[in-house]
Amino acid sequence: MLGIVSYGFYIPQYRIKIEEIAKVWGKNPEEIKKSLLIEEKAVSSSDEDSLTMGFESASFALNNFFDKKEKIGAIFFGSESPSYAVNPSSTILGEFLGVGNHYLASDLQFACKAATGGIITALSLIKAKQLEYALVCASDKAQSRPHDLLEYTASSGAVSLILGEKEVAVEVIDWHSFSSDTPDFWRRDGIRYPSHGGRFTGKPSYFFHIKQASISLLKKTGYKPKDFQYAIFHMPNGKFPQEIALDLGFEKKQIEKGLTVSYLGNSYTASALMGLVSVLAEAKKDDLIFFCSYGSGAGSDAFVLKTTASIEKVRQPFDKAIKDKRYIDYSTYLRFMGTI
Repeated sequence: MLGIVSYGFYIPQYRIKIEEIAKVWGKNPEEIKKSLLIEEKAVSSSDEDSLTMGFESASFALNNFFDKKEKIGAIFFGSESPSYAVNPSSTILGEFLGVGNHYLASDLQFACKAATGGIITALSLIKAKQLEYALVCASDKAQSRPHDLLEYTASSGAVSLILGEKEVAVEVIDWHSFSSDTPDFWRRDGIRYPSHGGRFTGKPSYFFHIKQASISLLKKTGYKPKDFQYAIFHMPNGKFPQEIALDLGFEKKQIEKGLTVSYLGNSYTASALMGLVSVLAEAKKDDLIFFCSYGSGAGSDAFVLKTTASIEKVRQPFDKAIKDKRYIDYSTYLRFMGTI
């Protein structure tokens, strides 16, 4: 059995409401909320970046794994907002976590699906008996150009998973990836803010890749949408994951718990995984979970997951972190983002 042995997450305390951003630009907040299905988003402070948030989430994951942390044989750090352009976050994370020095370290990039690529790599190494445990961290302090549509959605957060084949809490039954050269979202070296292809990011990008990866995995495993208790898809906004879920044959009740984007925003690499940890806060033994990430550029990684009896030992309270929040105004938001 291969899968998640422990997990942790970090959600910044600060939030900004859609109304606060909209009023600065003279926009109708109700129209924006109706279009994106987002009410507010999480904002990291000026002294928080992807590395510090990653450390918080990984430390959380180690609470249930502290006595075995030196058995971690790989650390994969997935992010599109790394602290350094040249200098790995994975080794800094390993140093501060105190896992020793005998581990494979690698920083991964693939827009919002870098971490799920790390999960597949880690599980493959574990299955091949090359290592016993691996830590995969997804963390982003998402940036957006002021007055860009992304400003209403781009948020911050981190999720860390410890993977192994002993005392597995969430089994990875199977996976499938689908990739192509579809540049719907990009950021050139030295350019501060990302660019995107507007409506081009939808049908030929997000929907096409998630649908192909999902259909292929369902066909491969023989499962039907009705077999799953939960379904989670990458969340660039509130509309897209609902549309693709219904198109694939899932029902609204299967995706509701994982739709964290409406109150946290899109934390990029951590986005879909944030939906997963929300689901794990209530999932019961033997629940089947369908999970599919998406990364611009473009590609999707789809997974069939199943909870075990060990989920009770590692379950983390998600709602408490959601309720622990402080609202900020737009000028404070710009300061936290380093814009001013």
